[in-house]
Amino acid sequence: MFAKPQSEHQWLDQLLGQWKLVHECQTPEFGKSITEGSMTCRSLGGMWLICESTGESPDGDSWSSIMTLGFDVTQNQFVGTFIGSMMTNIWPYHGVLDATGKRLPLNSEGPAFDGKGTCLYRDTIEIVDPDHWLFSSEFQSDEGPWVQFMSGKHTRS
Repeated sequence: MFAKPQSEHQWLDQLLGQWKLVHECQTPEFGKSITEGSMTCRSLGGMWLICESTGESPDGDSWSSIMTLGFDVTQNQFVGTFIGSMMTNIWPYHGVLDATGKRLPLNSEGPAFDGKGTCLYRDTIEIVDPDHWLFSSEFQSDEGPWVQFMSGKHTRS
């Protein structure tokens, strides 16, 4: 009665391995910053991708995060979570591959930057080639335009 990996699970396998990352962030509360770090992505039975990242903020504080991604066949979409040592909330993910098969937008909802309520967020994974992928984060407040606040480059190490 065990589930079998689908093609969507195999799509996630592109992210398996060791990665160096450079993330550039521009937020209303902290301004612009660049963070470097590393990420290890492993598979849990071919069904789930678990990515663990560590790095150091520009002011010298260490951080770590864990992202999980899988594919829920009953919902016909990718699902997952994101948690980080620098925040108190968990980010539930859901999304579908775009028509190119290279970009996976992951939708979530979380605290607004201004601390007043919540807003919509979208993290996007974009496969460039077997040794490079991009990660971007955007928010949308009050049904307005999407605003990108983070972009990241991942290079296989």
